[in-house]
Amino acid sequence: MPSDVVRVIYRKYDGSAHRDYPARRLAEDDLGVWLGVPVGTESVYHGRPSVEQIPFVLLVPRHAWWTGMFNPPPRTSEVYCDIATPARWEGGETVHLVDLDLDVVRRRETGLVELRDEDEFAEHRARWNYPDDLVAEAEAAAGWLLGALGDGSEPFATSYRKWLALVV
Repeated sequence: MPSDVVRVIYRKYDGSAHRDYPARRLAEDDLGVWLGVPVGTESVYHGRPSVEQIPFVLLVPRHAWWTGMFNPPPRTSEVYCDIATPARWEGGETVHLVDLDLDVVRRRETGLVELRDEDEFAEHRARWNYPDDLVAEAEAAAGWLLGALGDGSEPFATSYRKWLALVV
């Protein structure tokens, strides 16, 4: 039986720390594992301690090259997807991901969907010599998300709201 608490660990491609935080396992369905992060959760961002001021829900899909963060107001991004390597689970209690810089975001007020951090992706691709297959997977995931966040596809339309309600 998996633990109720999951440690979420994102690293960069060179192995450096990116994000690390505990989350509560809310559910697992055909979309993946839904994790809740309430206000007050102690976390580490870019090697620095932090405390979550706004709750969120993280969807960790199976075998996909992204994760989805679903946010309540006042956060300006309703949905924030990190392009990342597919999740590697350790004992059901820890999930490891490699953040690949690119992000696809849907803005709350306007519904605008945008691709972010292309410059960081290009810089890290050169610095850390991203393999061609990794680049292709990352770019394909970003392309798919650009469409899915804008066209009413689930889980980006409404299905996340029931999970977000559990942490708000």
